[in-house]
Amino acid sequence: MPRIFSTHPLHPCAVAMLERAGDLIVASALDHETLLREGREADIIIVRAPLPTTLFDTPRNLRAAIRHGAGLDMIPVEAATRAGVLVANVPAVNATTVAEHVMMVTIALNRRLLLVDHDLRTRGWAAGRAHAEIGRDLAGRTMGIVGMGSVGRAVFRLAYHGFGLEVLTFTRSVASVPAGARTADLDPLVAAADVIVLCCPLTPETRGLLNRERIARMKSDTLLVNVARGPVVDEDALVEALQARKIAGAALDVFANPAPPPDHPLLSLDNVILTPHMAGITEESMMRMGIGAAEESIRVLSGGLPKNFCNPEVEERYRLRFALTH
Repeated sequence: MPRIFSTHPLHPCAVAMLERAGDLIVASALDHETLLREGREADIIIVRAPLPTTLFDTPRNLRAAIRHGAGLDMIPVEAATRAGVLVANVPAVNATTVAEHVMMVTIALNRRLLLVDHDLRTRGWAAGRAHAEIGRDLAGRTMGIVGMGSVGRAVFRLAYHGFGLEVLTFTRSVASVPAGARTADLDPLVAAADVIVLCCPLTPETRGLLNRERIARMKSDTLLVNVARGPVVDEDALVEALQARKIAGAALDVFANPAPPPDHPLLSLDNVILTPHMAGITEESMMRMGIGAAEESIRVLSGGLPKNFCNPEVEERYRLRFALTH
């Protein structure tokens, strides 16, 4: 039976599918040594944690690394390609989930929800209610969306059609910009937007995209929402801006390091909402991502190529490794 190795537990629907296709094994830990030891004999790896590059040095039976989700930064794609290993992902299935999160935290920041709840519980009704008159409506404001992939477009739909926001977009692909949105260069976008949403992939070009100079261009009442990757933002510069109230607030689902340490200054700020990289995770999205990853696994194990093939240049090398005909 083929060996299917997953870095994390999967939705029961995906488990049922995979157990019919092979021996499903879940990693006992996520450190590189464990992933190397337990994943080395796998035919398929389902990825929700960063894989060590050395896993692809001697891939043996490994046919594919399949991302449980969209972002490929957890898979060393170049190493996989050199080794003749297919890379696939499951794009778009959690886009609406992430977009709902974006709107939720944006409204919570505008209406000072965490402070209202805290002060009501600890200081009484009047203290909680005192925040109401300095809360802000969302309707009529301008949102700047950086990255117009499936998540960016889902955020646009809710913001534009649901809340009547004006939407500016910054994207490499002008063709992806939906009707109703306006394109803008990044510097004018960060200067004009009341809410800036980062939902671009992490690439060499986007690393540090929101740097100290661009953060300084933001208005004092601007909110930043990051559902992309932590290194897209200069985190030190962002902390300084939040501490000095040079911007109004931020909602961060991702960080420079995967989990901020207990003494991280972000944890002490009352104008920040922090979530543990969960914007795209609900019961429904986990089912969709799990089933998508299982379908790709079964497709590869049956001799096919992935539907969402992320490194098509590897095909010839892959076919030679497994003596597959076209």
